[in-house]
Amino acid sequence: MIQTLSLALLAAAPDAAAAPAAETQGVSAYPPAFFAQAQPATAFDMITRLPGFSFDGGSGVRGFAGAAGNVLVNGERPTTKSDDLQSILRRIPASQVARVDVVRGGAPGIDMQGKTIIANVILKSGDSVTGLVGVANTFVWDGRQAPALRLEGVRRGNGRTLEGSFVIAGFTDDGSGDGPLVRRDPAGVITDRAFMSSEGDGMQAVGTTAYETPVLGGKFRVNGRLFFQRFYFGERDVFSTSSDIATDRELEERIEGEVGLRYGRDLGPRTKLETLFIQQLKSSDFDLTYRVAPDEELFSNSRTLGETIGRTTLSFARSDTLSFETGGEVAFNWLESETRYSANGVPVALPAANVTVEERRAEIFGQGTWKPSSMLTLEGGLRVEGSRISSEGDVSLEKTLVFAKPRLVVTWSPDKADQFRLRLEREVGQLNFGDFVASSQINSGGSVTTGNPDLNPQQSLIAEIAYERRFWAKGSVTLTLRHFEFTDVIDRTPEVVVATCPLLPGGQPDLNAPSCVRFDHPGNIGEGSRNAALLDFTLPLDKFGIPGGLLRGDASIRVSEVEDPTTGETRRISGEHPQDWDLTFTQDIPAWKINWGVEAYGGWRETYYRYNRVETVKLRTFVSPFIEWKPRPDTSLLFQIQNATSRDLVRLQDFYAGPRNFSPLVARESRQLDNQPLIYVRLRKQFG
Repeated sequence: MIQTLSLALLAAAPDAAAAPAAETQGVSAYPPAFFAQAQPATAFDMITRLPGFSFDGGSGVRGFAGAAGNVLVNGERPTTKSDDLQSILRRIPASQVARVDVVRGGAPGIDMQGKTIIANVILKSGDSVTGLVGVANTFVWDGRQAPALRLEGVRRGNGRTLEGSFVIAGFTDDGSGDGPLVRRDPAGVITDRAFMSSEGDGMQAVGTTAYETPVLGGKFRVNGRLFFQRFYFGERDVFSTSSDIATDRELEERIEGEVGLRYGRDLGPRTKLETLFIQQLKSSDFDLTYRVAPDEELFSNSRTLGETIGRTTLSFARSDTLSFETGGEVAFNWLESETRYSANGVPVALPAANVTVEERRAEIFGQGTWKPSSMLTLEGGLRVEGSRISSEGDVSLEKTLVFAKPRLVVTWSPDKADQFRLRLEREVGQLNFGDFVASSQINSGGSVTTGNPDLNPQQSLIAEIAYERRFWAKGSVTLTLRHFEFTDVIDRTPEVVVATCPLLPGGQPDLNAPSCVRFDHPGNIGEGSRNAALLDFTLPLDKFGIPGGLLRGDASIRVSEVEDPTTGETRRISGEHPQDWDLTFTQDIPAWKINWGVEAYGGWRETYYRYNRVETVKLRTFVSPFIEWKPRPDTSLLFQIQNATSRDLVRLQDFYAGPRNFSPLVARESRQLDNQPLIYVRLRKQFG
């Protein structure tokens, strides 16, 4: 089909050659002409067409430095953590982008945010007023719909910028569906069957605003965000052998708010000072009811958390080939969580059910970038982090942690087409406050997972080498090899309720006794390692008779080792994907004003090793064809079939009578949820 359509359009299609990128000091500059054939509507559309660049939206860890994505706007990182980077880039019209720079390995005066590749969106100067109105709807196979409305506006003039956006949207849970549940004994004999039917949906509303203006010879920016989400999930399992009916009802509500302030000023022709302040507040309420007559289990969790960040950075460019940066960051984080769990009306005590956790953290840093020749770039730095964590309530503790985090990146570009990158770094993960509180897996055959405030952050020594080859203006291929050596790996460990254990002759509790009450929770399990190989490529298809065609893909393979805290055996890290891949084909046909393609996200598998069960989740390959019509540069209509292959989600579980090191296997369970295709339609109109 692709070949036939392409040959028919070959004569009508314009020259597919893209405007070449300009290369200076390790920075590739891509002008609007490079993207013209794709008719991008937003800066994010342009980012997705960059050769050899894979978008990283950042992470939700606490603090500012560790949460960075890999895209800057006018050389600066957005002063927000809760407003995701992709949404920010989608609010920038392509008509306002002067160019997009891709920095590989480092460049003087560019904060690489801890990445080896950064994209920098450079906006046009001058006055402008732009806006967007978008409407969309998702049609679910069972008759449900998820409409959405997006409104955006930006006004620039006299050095000032005013931005605003509002989105209200429905959504559905693509991890729910209908399908069989089968339980077997250890010999493989079926002991029970059920038909599962489940659905999840909700709505969210988010509003953002920002104002930027000159102040005292510098530039001041303030931004804000409000977010609300309500999600409902329901499941009904009808068992054919036991005649039981199991029902699960879940409701979650989240409210988030954020205010960010940033002030930057040049202290001289080569020196710049920047300070920022961010305040976040979040709250969530979760309720679950699980019934298998005559039994009933109730679980609820309410949590409130906040984060306050202050950061100052001083940058100095000694020359066009040498620059330095230093500064510091302080943060205060807190969490208040209350958990309730009962079985048949009888409250069940949970470890760390009600806790208040506080973290005070400070970091100082310094780094330098030196380009001794046009072919070589060196970037080195050191961060020193100190924190004090305290907990009150069901768990009372206080501890102080200090870590040094050195980093070295060497980039060698023997010519304009080839580049080698070497990275040596010590990373220290930030503790996830979600690990400090309890959660529930009752509905999937599991139990309550308790929290653990007494966690140390996971540390890793990383050695990475990458080779990138660029070709045909739009083409590239990158191979990356990484090795990790871990300390204090965070994985799944058992939590023993000591008061429930029998006493040994000496009066000490027997923590290995089968009668002890145990819960699963996150914990530090010692040392570990991981090897990973990643392949990323962009292949223009014009030379293969497909004008305007582009094939993008990436694949990764991971092999890791840790010691299981229950059995003492070597295994993979819980939740790690052994391999991932995705492949996207697109074709721009300017003569018809359309862009069409197919996205395929490869199936993945992840396994969790809990003290009394092993759970494996498999998601099949997800394929979504689409076509977008752009009758005018400012108007587009998108039609997409999501999950065209009706992929399913499979959950396999092995249940043991107790800890896996001395308890027999008692049951095996398979749950398969089949998902049907969804139809997504979006109409978007830009102004200005």
